[in-house]
Amino acid sequence: MHHDGLPRVREIIDALGLRLRLCAERHAAGARVVVQRPDLAGQPYATLDLYGTEVLWGFLMSARLAVPGVLPDERILGTWSATLRLEVDPVSRIVIDTHRSETPLSIPCTVWDRLFAELCLILAHARADPANLRRYALQ
Repeated sequence: MHHDGLPRVREIIDALGLRLRLCAERHAAGARVVVQRPDLAGQPYATLDLYGTEVLWGFLMSARLAVPGVLPDERILGTWSATLRLEVDPVSRIVIDTHRSETPLSIPCTVWDRLFAELCLILAHARADPANLRRYALQ
């Protein structure tokens, strides 16, 4: 049995106490990543598959480079569909709307760098799973 870094749970806390929790685990879709705001009432969250996680990873960098400008929304289709949106007023944030909950998940810019780094690690571990290596080789 090999250890590929999944399951994985990490929490990011900014200087003001904002909390973002990431839970990643193996799944039939390659990986399932749940991003949650446990510091807010209702604990809004978004669930993404491996593809959705990669789109969020790229959108984070695009948003960082675009602010204070804007970006077009990014649609994620697949196991867990979602829309990623950059909002810049009053605070720059990425909003993930999964269309399955009343409250979309809001990720303020104060955690973007740490989230990007954590997603790099999650994606590396998920891609190292032999089932995912075979899945990517067939595409």
